[in-house]
Amino acid sequence: MSASRIHLVRHGEVHNPSRVLYGRIPGFRLSTLGERMAGAAALALQDEHAPVARLIASPLQRTQESAAPVAKAFGLEVETDERLIEPTNHFEGLVMKRAVRDPRNWFALRNPRLPSWGERYTSISSRMMAAVTDAWDTTPEGEVVLVSHQLPIWMVHSTVTGTPFPHDPRKRRCALSSITTLERRGDSFVEVAYRDPAAGLATAATDVGAV
Repeated sequence: MSASRIHLVRHGEVHNPSRVLYGRIPGFRLSTLGERMAGAAALALQDEHAPVARLIASPLQRTQESAAPVAKAFGLEVETDERLIEPTNHFEGLVMKRAVRDPRNWFALRNPRLPSWGERYTSISSRMMAAVTDAWDTTPEGEVVLVSHQLPIWMVHSTVTGTPFPHDPRKRRCALSSITTLERRGDSFVEVAYRDPAAGLATAATDVGAV
């Protein structure tokens, strides 16, 4: 036996008054609004009567905090998987609108198809799909929630849908506290649902932590 579904949940809004690209920088926690967003994702899974049997999160603070409402809702411990982490990024700690105008950073923008500013798309896809597959194979029954970040989740989406990895980051369909759901069919994973339970909160949110 194995899991029946995998839910990829993105973290909620981060407290980021300086509007920097925070990447893997430690200490970036959820904002008060982000906590409400994370709660909305947990409530959505509860309302769907999802038989969530396991909860795994990226090691970063914002994902661990976003996993907390799910843990409480389903009586689970939060496991940690390093493979779910945010990618490395040259622009960590910088305000993107200013950084891209600085000639000292232009070398990092030389090849957006890789991308040249951080971890390669192929690497992100490989580690994320390995984490998804392991979660599926090692969970005897029920559904698994993986709490991760926008680009890693988008790379899973691109992989299972056969969409090219290079893309415009502004056009990712992966909102704060959104839920992307996968099922296994034969030898492959397929995306079967996408929900945005925190959409009603998003108009007041700031989302500048990823590129």
